[in-house]
Amino acid sequence: MLRVYSSDNTMLAGHVRALLQQAGIDCFLRNDNLWGGIGELAPIDCWPEVWIRDDGDYERAAEIVRDVLDGRQTDGPSWRCTCGQEIEGQFSACWKCGSEKTGSR
Repeated sequence: MLRVYSSDNTMLAGHVRALLQQAGIDCFLRNDNLWGGIGELAPIDCWPEVWIRDDGDYERAAEIVRDVLDGRQTDGPSWRCTCGQEIEGQFSACWKCGSEKTGSR
């Protein structure tokens, strides 16, 4: 297991984890509930961290993290839902009907 990201921003760490999971990388969030430990622990030791389970995924995960931090889109093109709604590439489900994105759309 390797850590690929750490931040004082819990929402950003959660976003990075979600993007890695969407890319098929098995990962998890650590320290996301340690804010109560600040004072007893150094603040940086309480920051949420994103870890990957398979070391072989590290390079691809690190590239996704770099793209997120640089503000580059890694989401791909827009897609059309079965209900006909045009959906931007960063979304994995239709906002209108709730259908999940599939490779055929």
